[in-house]
Amino acid sequence: MSLQVQQLTKIYGGQKAVDNISFSIQKGEIVGFLGPNGAGKSTTMKIATTYLPPTSGSVWVEGINVEERPIEVKKVIGYLPEHNPLYLDMFVHEYLQFVGSVYGLKGSNLKTRVQELVEMCGLTREQNKRIEALSKGYRQRVGLAQALIHSPQVLILDEPTSGLDPNQILEIRKLIKDISREKTVIFSTHIMQEVEALCDRVIIINKGKIVADDLLENLLRENASLEEVFRSFTNTVAA
Repeated sequence: MSLQVQQLTKIYGGQKAVDNISFSIQKGEIVGFLGPNGAGKSTTMKIATTYLPPTSGSVWVEGINVEERPIEVKKVIGYLPEHNPLYLDMFVHEYLQFVGSVYGLKGSNLKTRVQELVEMCGLTREQNKRIEALSKGYRQRVGLAQALIHSPQVLILDEPTSGLDPNQILEIRKLIKDISREKTVIFSTHIMQEVEALCDRVIIINKGKIVADDLLENLLRENASLEEVFRSFTNTVAA
C-alpha cells in the first residue's frame, strides 16, 4: 500500500475533526478526496504528511509510520498545501534549488533536477522572475514543482486548483495528469469536473467520517453526475 489509514481520529477541543476513519490507496492510484468545508479533508492530509499528530489511530506512507518516522515519510511524499506557502521574494529557480537542497540534492544533480521541474511544470519563461511577480496559476505550478523536486512516490494535493480561472484550471489539470503517471496521487477539490477528468477512485468524507469509497465508474453507474453522488452522500452542493 502507498497510503494506509487505520482508525484515524483527530480531536480539537471537544470536536472530532476526523472520526475513526480507515482507507488504503494502492500504488499508482489517483484518488479524489471529497467533502464539504470542515469535513476533515485537510486535517487528514496534514496528518498523513506529518504536519499534525493524530489523537488516535495510525497512518503509514510507503509502509512507514508517520508518527514514528516523520523524516523518512517526508522523503517519499510530496505535498502541496491548500494555501501554497512560498517565499515570495525568491526567484523561481532559486526557490526550487533551496527546496531541493533541503531534501539533500547537491551540485549537478540539484541543477539538473531543477531544470527538469522547470520544464515539466511550464516555468521556463518564468524561472528568472521573483515568485511575487507570478500569477496565481504560475504560483501553483511552482508549488507543484517543489512538491515533486525530490521525486516522491506519493503526491498529496490539497485544493490544487482553488481560486484559478478556467484556463489555469485546465493547465494545472493537465500537469497533474502528466506527473501522476508514475505516482500515487490523492487530492482534494470542490470541483467535480477535476475528479471526473483525473481520478480512478473517489473517497467522500462528511463530518469527519468516510461516507463513500468506490471506483468513479461505480459511483456514476447509478447517478447522472458526480455532483449528484456528492449531494446524495453529504446533502451538500459542491462549491
